[in-house]
Amino acid sequence: MGRIARYLNQLINGDVFDTPEILEAYSTDRSVLKIKPKLVALPESTEDIRKLMRFASQLASKGINIPVTVRGSGLDEMGADLGSGMIISTEKLNRLLESDKRERLVRVQAGITLRELNIALSINGLTIPIDGHDNETIGGIISNCPADDWSGKYGGIYHFVERLEAVLPNGDLLQTNRISKRAVMRKMKDKTNESRIYGRVLQLIKKNEPLLKALKSNKQDLSGYKNIVRVADKTSMDLLPLFFGSEGTLGVITEVILRAVPIQKEVKRVALTFTDFMDSEKLLDFAKTLKPLELNLYDLRVIKTAEKNGKKPNEITKKMDAGFVVIAKFNDKGNAKIRRIERYGKKIAKNTKIIVESSKTTSALNDLETSLTSFVNSTKIDGATPLMVGFSMPGNSIPGLVNDLRVLESSLKLDLALYGSYSASNYNLSPKLNVKSEDFRKQATNFLRTSAYVIKRQGGAVVKGTPEGRVKAIATNNTMNDAEKALYITIKNIFDRQGILNPNVKVGVDDRFTIRHFRSL
Repeated sequence: MGRIARYLNQLINGDVFDTPEILEAYSTDRSVLKIKPKLVALPESTEDIRKLMRFASQLASKGINIPVTVRGSGLDEMGADLGSGMIISTEKLNRLLESDKRERLVRVQAGITLRELNIALSINGLTIPIDGHDNETIGGIISNCPADDWSGKYGGIYHFVERLEAVLPNGDLLQTNRISKRAVMRKMKDKTNESRIYGRVLQLIKKNEPLLKALKSNKQDLSGYKNIVRVADKTSMDLLPLFFGSEGTLGVITEVILRAVPIQKEVKRVALTFTDFMDSEKLLDFAKTLKPLELNLYDLRVIKTAEKNGKKPNEITKKMDAGFVVIAKFNDKGNAKIRRIERYGKKIAKNTKIIVESSKTTSALNDLETSLTSFVNSTKIDGATPLMVGFSMPGNSIPGLVNDLRVLESSLKLDLALYGSYSASNYNLSPKLNVKSEDFRKQATNFLRTSAYVIKRQGGAVVKGTPEGRVKAIATNNTMNDAEKALYITIKNIFDRQGILNPNVKVGVDDRFTIRHFRSL
């Protein structure tokens, strides 16, 4: 064990490792990157994290920079869980600290997983309605702020977090709360790091009012620290919005207070199949107005790929050679809403097949979902590589996007099958690339940049469902205008003056560093 690991093990109650086997285990996530850290820390308390951050800050003040990356379950697809310095894993900070059944509030440590939290809440008939991976941590979900498949109805994690606690890069503790601007001015007299952050953020907002107004009008794009537009109103401010989608670049989230909702009733399903998107666009728009739990769209090629690692839903996709499959789910008034879809579909979508869940179709729908879940949760099926995931696209632009993707497929010689959530306007492209090829880095980079161009050309945004991390930032950093980039760099510097937390993520990306760390999956 090296000197630094030995010292840190004496400093904190948790554990710090520098053994090759453990460093290797934390060198990958679900992205195409591999970055080996120098240290892996497993703190057992907020105080442990404060000590680790103070240590990193003190070294940085002496010109020795050990970058710190916060990691939950290592499920990020854009490489934000990886770092070349010290990994701080929150896996031991996984306790439910207190709950208030009457107010439907719960206070948890950031490392608790979505599954663990919802099992605990279910005892009181409550839930946090996020359709994420069971093993995602609450801190990780906030840091990535994904537009999950249920966010079309429930709005995503942003709407369920009341407050959070975070350790700042210098080791200070920040507890978010909405306070009056007068209170901010009083805070600034304290001359603490927290008051300095509040004051500088408020000054930044006042200075950039025209820019923030322009950013607020573009609800599709959530690149950088776009949630700065939600921090202040006329009389008050709250730093909480800045942590959504920040990917661990502003502070280490340690505790969260969330507001739960009652568990809904049994889910009802219906599947739609069609060969041409134009035939069913109006039907999908109608289904979206009914507030479905999910309204997910899949190119048939995605389903065929998914079948290789799951079951074959023959009743749904038989006699189909090409086209799309949509799965709609409703958890309130499901039967009535599905009947409305059937009636509307018969009038305006004659070439669309509608398969309502029944005793005859339940098995086929289950097989379909099993296959698709296997596909979405794996990075190894038939070479499908998670690169352009979590981009947004208006529904009326999908036909144009599909046409552009066909041109791009021919140009890049790639299979670009579209899938995602129509209700949340959140889509993905996982091209089949030979990750062991010598040209993989060049192919992946070219795909990221050209697909980003196509997405923007059709009125979409590369960053919406998931932040840019390292991978998508290859495409977004070069297209961001100078004023916007300067704003985000300033926000990062306000919180992290020494550049300790997750450098090379979001606006600080070094393309060459990222591309150099592309790996064989």
